[in-house]
Amino acid sequence: MSKAAKGFPPVIDANIETLILGSFPSVASLGKAQYYAHPQNHFWRLVGAVIGEPLNEMEYETRKRTLLKHRIGLWDIIDACRRDGSLDSNIRDARHNDFKQVTRVAKKLRRVCFNGKTAGKREPEFAALGYETLVLPSSSPAYTMRFEEKLKQWKKIAAPEREPGAGIATRLAARNAAHSSIRSC
Repeated sequence: MSKAAKGFPPVIDANIETLILGSFPSVASLGKAQYYAHPQNHFWRLVGAVIGEPLNEMEYETRKRTLLKHRIGLWDIIDACRRDGSLDSNIRDARHNDFKQVTRVAKKLRRVCFNGKTAGKREPEFAALGYETLVLPSSSPAYTMRFEEKLKQWKKIAAPEREPGAGIATRLAARNAAHSSIRSC
């Protein structure tokens, strides 16, 4: 079994409204110290198509700034783990990130999206806190759905809020009440 690997800090600021959570960086990502660094991973193409920016053509630091400009943050569910290779199914001894790191900074956060089923296993916890949630098909090249099919689902990131009027106020009140008991994510 491989030695424990540590993930990356969140890409957030006070203005994010949407947070995309993956599972844990791939071997290629860890090697380059960049989220979604594997050249065949569709993440940057997918999000770029959603926000109308050529993210996959930008330098890494510019990609992150552009995400933040569009009020989108980025992080992973898992902070550290042991894993041979890059498959989520090989993750062992996972230690989850503490979501309070995000909520202390991102007071406008209202939507949490999950990149793939492994991250999506935590969706009920975020929904219970009042966040709008969306589990998306994995951007990983190991997930063989065609890009165009993935993109149809990923475009929902930009979809308007489903609840009219007071929906966000109700969710924010419920979330604020729940934050004192939030579990580490």
